[in-house]
Amino acid sequence: MHVTTATDHLPLSGVRVIDLGDPVGEAAARLLADLGADVVKIEPVGGAGSRARGTIVGNLSLDFAVANANKRGVQLDLPAPDGRRRTADLAGAADLVILSLDHAETLSPDELVTAHPHLVVVVSSPFGRTGPRRDWSATERTLLALNGSLSRSGRPGAPPLLPPRGIADATAAAHVAWLGLVGVRAARASGTGQVIDAAHLESLVTGLDPAFGVQGSAAAGRSGKVRRGRPPADSYPVYPCADGHVRLCLLSRRQWRGMFEWLGSPAEFSDPKYDSIVERVRAGEALSGLIAALFRDQPGTALVDEAARRGVPLAQVLTPGDVLVADHFVKAGTIAEVDLAPGLRASVPVGCLDLDGERLGFRTSLRQVDPDQVWSAPPAPRGERPGPGGAPFAGIRVLDLGVIVFGAEIGRAFADLGADVIKVESRDFPDGLRQTRDGAAMNASFAWGHRNRRSLGIDLRSDEGRSLFLDLASEADVVLANFKPGTLDRLGIGHASLASRNPDIVVLESAAFSSKGPWASRLGYGPLVRAACGVSSLWRYSADETECWDGVTVYPDHVAARIGALGVAAALMRRDRTGAGARLELGQSDVVLHQLASQLAAEAISPGSVSATGNRGHELFGGLFACAGDDEWCVIEARSDAEVATLQGVVGAVRESDLSEACAAWAAGRTPREAMEALQDAGVPGAAMARLPELLDDPQLAHRRTFGTMSHPALEGSLPAESVAAPYSRISVPTALPAPAPGEHTREICRDVLVLDDGAVDDLLERGVLFSVASERAAHDRT
Repeated sequence: MHVTTATDHLPLSGVRVIDLGDPVGEAAARLLADLGADVVKIEPVGGAGSRARGTIVGNLSLDFAVANANKRGVQLDLPAPDGRRRTADLAGAADLVILSLDHAETLSPDELVTAHPHLVVVVSSPFGRTGPRRDWSATERTLLALNGSLSRSGRPGAPPLLPPRGIADATAAAHVAWLGLVGVRAARASGTGQVIDAAHLESLVTGLDPAFGVQGSAAAGRSGKVRRGRPPADSYPVYPCADGHVRLCLLSRRQWRGMFEWLGSPAEFSDPKYDSIVERVRAGEALSGLIAALFRDQPGTALVDEAARRGVPLAQVLTPGDVLVADHFVKAGTIAEVDLAPGLRASVPVGCLDLDGERLGFRTSLRQVDPDQVWSAPPAPRGERPGPGGAPFAGIRVLDLGVIVFGAEIGRAFADLGADVIKVESRDFPDGLRQTRDGAAMNASFAWGHRNRRSLGIDLRSDEGRSLFLDLASEADVVLANFKPGTLDRLGIGHASLASRNPDIVVLESAAFSSKGPWASRLGYGPLVRAACGVSSLWRYSADETECWDGVTVYPDHVAARIGALGVAAALMRRDRTGAGARLELGQSDVVLHQLASQLAAEAISPGSVSATGNRGHELFGGLFACAGDDEWCVIEARSDAEVATLQGVVGAVRESDLSEACAAWAAGRTPREAMEALQDAGVPGAAMARLPELLDDPQLAHRRTFGTMSHPALEGSLPAESVAAPYSRISVPTALPAPAPGEHTREICRDVLVLDDGAVDDLLERGVLFSVASERAAHDRT
């Protein structure tokens, strides 16, 4: 007899997870626990090594406390035969096991799956289980050097700048959680589990600022030419105001006109040529002076409110301390007081996804239980609806209203794994990602992000178009959108309208800021989200500087899309279990805060303690060092006394106090690759700074087939592209189809899904309710 619990309504209720992961794996398991999975954290007697990681308060690691919330914990003597046996028995009763590479050495993933064919095992490690760098040491910052992010970050003409702590690990954790949940979905449909080999480097290469995937400013470093120095990052300038700083993001003509009028319509900028970003950049010094004078003596909140009234994208540059008390995040339920551990209460970000109006996030701190109180039998069959093919989302139809980077990435997550994803497009308001130079039919970024989709051209602002969309939704499983909160409701296709036609539909809406707080209607470009969430204030060379150097990143678009896809996949599993649809909301700013939760907890406990650290190491020792050559660098870190001692021997430092100076002199006489290989041969984390074009020649990525090739009829030649199924051992995926032209499949979708005859479709096309590039071209040719 089933006993109802307080978590039965959560998407992953009934999913059982064993957490034996590294810190990235722990964070991935926390994401699954937030969604309702029963996660059991197994530690060796005396506790996991991650208990000593990051900021320690008393004897508690805040990193550990945050990463292990909502879990049950047990301790077993893992090296002993009885400990391994009991661990294997628990694994046999689970759906998913997340293993670190060290645990995978003693608890064979392949043997676990052989013994328990339903089981999915994800091995989480920096480089993966195979390849020439399998045994290399890594830290978050050495991986940021290797994935290409470091080469683009920082002031032009200055040393590169390492991104803030936490972003890389959190990005990898989202990927590990996604891989695990996809594996569980596939296993429940087929009855067959598998081993999934998750490499953090690949997660960052494809999920932070991808060189060969949907991108924004990463394109600046993507050409085949190896570029020196940092790209300009002045597109999103920061200005002082009366009580801090604000960031401006002027892109469109309408936004510039709002700013022009706010400045008092200065005659020197009245020429219409300044509607162009290019012309404004050319006149940057004079224009910036006027804006600085306008902003200088006004409070930040007043400036942001006035900017919103005028349609000018502006945000305050908040510090971690500011974020914790920001009215929006508190009212939205993103920041709340919780018990991180018995006797330790603090304000922290609690989660980032809402399900049917409820925030999915922190419920309890880690609860220690006896191993005999966990599970005694394998999971019972759940009654999931298996798809007709081998791909995990075969048989699922997704209506994709998403735009720009987030929209491309969340739809691609399902399209790449077998779903029928229909991109719903407007002629009058095209997806900004379709913009091309010189009117070309396709660009590489759109081709990467929209492969495997079909395109439907429809006017949702017309009554007939709205009705057709609702008819389509009645035959769909998922609707995805990332507009301002309330946009779908204003169009008449919000969750209530969709659910009235299709009660089991899953709807995800995402925006820059949650709809529950006063910032809901703010313009949400990535630079403004990062400024408002404290990221920009941490992305500085030092705490004393005011310039922010996060202008070249697309963060958090890709990782937020992955979190959104995770929520949708979980909601589909709940629907299979209960028949209930779901209304999901994701604030992209909330994703950022969730990923910075341990640092914000530290700030809450010790105000003023969290600020920009620049290129200083986050381990026992570390930093960025110049190597031989023009703009060549390496990151060196040591995590323990033993590694510090080894590093001293490698670089010839007699005393530990001389280590930084010795590292600088040693690195200066070597190329980055020579320094990296010498350090890794000694077992010390070291990494050369890689540039984006060099990723295609990376021996580890090549071995693991991180990249394949892709062609598109509208583009010359072939493109390197992210592979779909590389980490999976037992998932088949369909052959990739090229990204569609606008409305390319309108007629096909109307015929096959809406069951309209050719005459009806012709009439709708002629009246503009529907559109199709192919039909318009045919009409043009006839005339």
